[in-house]
Amino acid sequence: MAETAGEYIQHHLTNLTYGRHPDGTWGFAESAQQAADMGFMAINVDSMGWSIALGTLFCVLFGRVAKTATVGVPGGLQNAVEALVEFIDDTVSSIFSHRNRLIAPLALTIFVWVFLMNLMDLVPVDWIPMLAQMLGVGHMKVVPTTDPNITMSMAFTVFVLIIFFSIRVKGLGGFLGELAFHPFPKFLAPINLILETVTLIAKPLSLGLRLFGNLYAGEMIFILIALMYTGVLLGFFGGLLQWAWAVFHVLIIILQAFIFAVLTIVYLAQAHEVGEEH
Repeated sequence: MAETAGEYIQHHLTNLTYGRHPDGTWGFAESAQQAADMGFMAINVDSMGWSIALGTLFCVLFGRVAKTATVGVPGGLQNAVEALVEFIDDTVSSIFSHRNRLIAPLALTIFVWVFLMNLMDLVPVDWIPMLAQMLGVGHMKVVPTTDPNITMSMAFTVFVLIIFFSIRVKGLGGFLGELAFHPFPKFLAPINLILETVTLIAKPLSLGLRLFGNLYAGEMIFILIALMYTGVLLGFFGGLLQWAWAVFHVLIIILQAFIFAVLTIVYLAQAHEVGEEH
């Protein structure tokens, strides 16, 4: 029986999820509903696997360049890595005016890792899921940043760093005082606390949801265009649309990685600021 458009879309948007079924047994979900029934402790194996694999690729490539770097005529990969490192270092220097040796490596890691995860969106939507089905795997999403679990976990990590450095630089009293006594006079502390707490919580939410929303929308457009391959004329037109959207989507892929990295730098710079300047 032929797959309907709705079933095709649902299949491509369903993660390979492992967790506990309502009957107490453990295994992979066979549908989106089964995945939802597994609850919070279920794991999207495909998102985890691809994000770890791409993070490993980043470490291997940059580690290889670091070990084989030469002061002579560098190769193409060394040139690209050096240009990227210099670009991130200049960006951090223009935003972060404090002393912290973690920020530049963190920004570089975030930018490259998010870029690699976003880049998977340019792989034709059917290739890897079809290969996975041939190997007996029912579902396979290959773009980790279309999974809010991945984007929000990264954003939560940044949030933890914001809290850590805020308390480290200002002290617990200074951090709490900043929440309670700004921007209005101290007698309006309850209002200040509400406003500043909302602002603080909005930082990781904006980080994670912005990245997820943009990449999810881009993936959905690729899937919708793929539905046009139902005839020679529509297939040719769909191929042109896929190419045009892929070219435009390259900008989105790079921009979203850059925004995530820059906002991380900005938020951590704010965490290091003391006094009224915050």
